[in-house]
Amino acid sequence: MLSHSNDRVSNPLVGIALSCAGYSLFAIQDAVVKWLVADYAVPQVLFVRSVIIFVVAGVLVRRLKHTSILKSAHRNSLLLRAGLMLAAWMAFYSAARHLGLAEITTMYFSAPIIVIFLSILVLKENVGPMRWFACIAGFVGVILAANPTHAPSLLPTIMVLFAGFCWAWSTVLVRLVSRSESTLNQMLATSALFVIACGVTLPWVWKTPDLAGWALMLGLGVISALGQYLLYEGFRHAPASTLAPIEYSGLVWAFLYGYLIWSEVPTANVVGGALVIVSSSLLLIWWERRAIMASRRVAAP
Repeated sequence: MLSHSNDRVSNPLVGIALSCAGYSLFAIQDAVVKWLVADYAVPQVLFVRSVIIFVVAGVLVRRLKHTSILKSAHRNSLLLRAGLMLAAWMAFYSAARHLGLAEITTMYFSAPIIVIFLSILVLKENVGPMRWFACIAGFVGVILAANPTHAPSLLPTIMVLFAGFCWAWSTVLVRLVSRSESTLNQMLATSALFVIACGVTLPWVWKTPDLAGWALMLGLGVISALGQYLLYEGFRHAPASTLAPIEYSGLVWAFLYGYLIWSEVPTANVVGGALVIVSSSLLLIWWERRAIMASRRVAAP
């Protein structure tokens, strides 16, 4: 059974590895959702996805006999985080109908910078100069890779920035709630709110999917469930500010999937930006490994 209490950071390297895996699946998720929203409403896509996550998480919570989320001391935080994630998803994928990938990527990846500030204000984490450097370097890499060519219209821009803020805030709450709540309980609470909120809109937005649509939606649910599990577990092992730069690895995965699925060949600026992003993440990993080894030497008799 998963531990329900983890007030201490156990291993930042494990957290980084789990988060990288989670973000790689989120990149697949984004590709599938962007494909689906061309024919189906965003609430419908999120509803089917969330039903699958709710069923999977609910079965596992019952089987493993986890404490009910209704008895959680962090009920309000769980509800707030779920609401923030819902707002982020709705805003981001709605804006994707009107903006190009370059603009969305550049603006949305302001989220890790926001995480740095919120981790100081909310979690009281000690954010050293190396984490600041890795996060800012990753953002510079995103700008280089995205290379926005024109100013987007105002409303979609506000929607993407709003999505980035909501995602950043929810990321910090994941770290806070993970100190006492299991990963599966967090998934269950979030997906429950998604099902209720999106389900209310179905009479007005529902469009019966064809066979390919059902396959994509069901696959989306499975990928999202696994991605969430890995990401939430990652936040059990590392501070939010440490994992913030790792979110940039999702951009690298997006470029890779774009090539494998649609034969998109990255341009020189995309390759350069990816190198900056990967380098900053690897530098952070090296720094964390160095800190761990130093602390072990001090603790050794």
